[in-house]
Amino acid sequence: MESDYVIVGGGVVGLSVAWGLLSRGKSVTVIDGDDGSFRASRGNFGLVWVQSKGLNQPRYAQWSQQSAAIWNSFADDIHGNTGHRVALEQKGGYSFHFSEQDLYETVEQYNRLKSQLGGNYPFEILGHNELKKEEPEIGPSVAGAILHHQDGHVNPLKLLKALAQGVRNQGGHIVNGRKVQSVTHDTSFRLRCDDGSVIEGSKVVLCAGLGAAELGPQLGFKAPVRPQRGQVIITEKLPKFMNRPSLIARQVDEGGIQIGATNEEVGYQDNVTALGIADIAEQAVKTYPILSRAQIVRTWGALRVLSPDGLPIYQKSKTMPGAFLVTCHSGITLSAAHAKILPDWLEGASDAPDLEVFNEDRF
Repeated sequence: MESDYVIVGGGVVGLSVAWGLLSRGKSVTVIDGDDGSFRASRGNFGLVWVQSKGLNQPRYAQWSQQSAAIWNSFADDIHGNTGHRVALEQKGGYSFHFSEQDLYETVEQYNRLKSQLGGNYPFEILGHNELKKEEPEIGPSVAGAILHHQDGHVNPLKLLKALAQGVRNQGGHIVNGRKVQSVTHDTSFRLRCDDGSVIEGSKVVLCAGLGAAELGPQLGFKAPVRPQRGQVIITEKLPKFMNRPSLIARQVDEGGIQIGATNEEVGYQDNVTALGIADIAEQAVKTYPILSRAQIVRTWGALRVLSPDGLPIYQKSKTMPGAFLVTCHSGITLSAAHAKILPDWLEGASDAPDLEVFNEDRF
């Protein structure tokens, strides 16, 4: 099997890139791992999130804003191609604060970033009483919130399913249950999988998340990614009471509340712990006291994919021309950009986005 592009990794990042390349008339094969692989795409929080991104690197804030701005048209493309709706809602999102001092300090950071972005950073400050009008179930411990108007959320599992179907609808091949063990390159790339099969392509895009750490050096990448565990809670389906999402909780389109998330440096352990679940449950109830009566229906842990500074990595191989590394923590937020903008960078188009600040040289 030979394609213009072979994409290693069949999560949201890899499928979004595949979608964009196929829409440009390229042939694409996606190699996906087995069910035992670590999969951030099946365990994430589903946010399309701009606020707090890029506080120390404005280009990351811009890149997140670019993606958020085209998410609605991307969702329309997905629906038109597959018939699936991914439950996108972009009415803004909250950063909750439990003290006036913490709120003030965060606003100062946001104002500095807003200045660096030329004023394009639309947020407003809500005191407790103003917030109560927007979110009647908010608790008395919440001092206030920052409402950022570019934020939103989607159903990440519906997105993953729709992307996979859309890739197939456009003529792409998805090869499941295989792990790439070695890569060689002469006139084309030859990727040998653990079942003995060989898949060939003119170019390779490594979108394997945590798997990039193992395969990356064969393609000339440092790929300094690490896991960070996040635990979440899902409640029973409830009547609508939450109007906008936050990093603490969001009400999904089916009615359940997703509560999150821990940030734990525990290596490759993706299990759930009583302490982790208790901590996020306490925070959620402090924010929305009504949740104290909600029944928990499931919990899970999943591993984030993080670079040393938390920013994405976009790298062209210096030793194997035609190989690219694409990895990030914010796969949902950046899905639209990966599908509609990033292919121009992969193809070397004259109007390709400038992603120089995201290469591996910064490490």
